[in-house]
Amino acid sequence: MAVLMVGLVVSGITAFPLQQELELAAATLHGVGFADALPGLAEWVDRVSHGLDATYAAYPFIAYGTDWLAFAHLLIALAFIGPLQDPVRNVWVLQWGMLACAGIVPLALIAGWVRGLPLGWQLIDISFAVGGIIPLAAAYVLTRRLERRTTTVPAV
Repeated sequence: MAVLMVGLVVSGITAFPLQQELELAAATLHGVGFADALPGLAEWVDRVSHGLDATYAAYPFIAYGTDWLAFAHLLIALAFIGPLQDPVRNVWVLQWGMLACAGIVPLALIAGWVRGLPLGWQLIDISFAVGGIIPLAAAYVLTRRLERRTTTVPAV
């Protein structure tokens, strides 16, 4: 759970400075020669970086949407405190988390296609579903075992 929570917090915090992160990513790709080795990736990062620069210059309030995205990630991370404190009572949070991870796949594929994102980028987003559902499924299995161990059966 802690790994999942840290991942959510990191992805939340990194959603705040998107423009600066993309500028750094573009500069790094070009500066260390990865742009030559991975031209498609470099072109995509450049395109997104230029798009954010143009959007933020004309409409800086658009960044407010990603601020809320970041905040949502932080709140979702907090939701998993319940299963850490009382896993059996809060097993529903684990189930909800697994459903959320499963929902990433169709969202990434459908919205990514509609918005014109490269398939590789959609697969990166889908990898977050896989990375999230693995610890959640493990915690769910362990929680159900704990529930069976702590449930007393009356003697006959």
